[in-house]
Amino acid sequence: MIKCFLLAAATTIFAAGCFSQSQFLDSNQYAAIQTALSRGQFDLNCQSATAVLLSREVVEPALQGPWVNGVMRAEYTVGVRGCQRHKTYVVVCPQGGDGCFAAGPGRFIREQ
Repeated sequence: MIKCFLLAAATTIFAAGCFSQSQFLDSNQYAAIQTALSRGQFDLNCQSATAVLLSREVVEPALQGPWVNGVMRAEYTVGVRGCQRHKTYVVVCPQGGDGCFAAGPGRFIREQ
């Protein structure tokens, strides 16, 4: 009986996790696009620039375990175009955070 309960609980948690990832992405998408648009308007020096969502995904934390947990985050790739120029931004919205930030185009890790 305990095994059945644990199996049912694990199945419920897994199913809820998949659904909540979609909700997590949906709930941060507008803020992510606006964050990229603001950064793009500044970088391009073009107030008439527009933004388009290119992709989105939930990134699981690198550290997960019984005693250590990282922060899950939503990552959006947003293209900003205006004044005959364009840029692409990766926008990161950490779960439980107060907002999103737009990382610049390019690699996050410098090659040495």
